[in-house]
Amino acid sequence: MYAVINDRNEQTTVREGDIVLCDLKADAQPGDEITFDQVLMVGNEGKVQLGKPTVAGASVKAEVLGEEKGDKVIAFRFKRRKNVRVKRGHRQRYTRVRILAINA
Repeated sequence: MYAVINDRNEQTTVREGDIVLCDLKADAQPGDEITFDQVLMVGNEGKVQLGKPTVAGASVKAEVLGEEKGDKVIAFRFKRRKNVRVKRGHRQRYTRVRILAINA
């Protein structure tokens, strides 16, 4: 069984037992359970339920494993012959979760 969930405008395909990164949930502590209510699609042994826009009554339960930083992204601004060089770095913060159950 698998599901496509929408978490703050980021769609992710998940299965039970998967460990995925989702947007930072600042108030979530390791060991907490969270529920994703926006399930866009559920597939089970060849049967597919599509939502319009979400599947009614479907949810995905997950356990918070911790917080993590993503890869560094460099934003570099440059103008030739003008001595203008600005380098900025950014690391996005994520919450690592383990998918426990898909309820459809």
